[in-house]
Amino acid sequence: MTRALFLLLAAGFGAAGALATTLIAAPAPGSLAPGSRCFELRTYVAPAGKLEALHARFRDNTNALFTKHGMTLVGYWVPSDADKGADNTLVYLLAFPDRAARDKAWKDFGSDPAWIAARTASEVNGKLTEKIDSLILTATDYSPMT
Repeated sequence: MTRALFLLLAAGFGAAGALATTLIAAPAPGSLAPGSRCFELRTYVAPAGKLEALHARFRDNTNALFTKHGMTLVGYWVPSDADKGADNTLVYLLAFPDRAARDKAWKDFGSDPAWIAARTASEVNGKLTEKIDSLILTATDYSPMT
């Protein structure tokens, strides 16, 4: 009987854990914009002295390839404050119809021979990024951009 009770408790805790994970992972549906696009906020930190080369790669190659693969370019920024990365940080925002479109676009982009050639050529003197952060976003119901 002890073994049966243990198995029952383990199953119950497992189900509770799965439910808790689901509840934590999903934002409250009431605050989300119905049919929101999938947004991705990306932050690149360049090694010292490489930010202008990173800008050139985006300007000359990456933007056209993003568009080719269905990524909507929303905007690009650099921090204004030196202590926040003004000399080595690029922040940009992309939009996609949904998460599946985002995943497909990045997969196709990553295997595109034109991207591989552009990355290789731009990194002959070393990598242009030392850190990349990505944050996937869903618009709120009060956002002017969905």
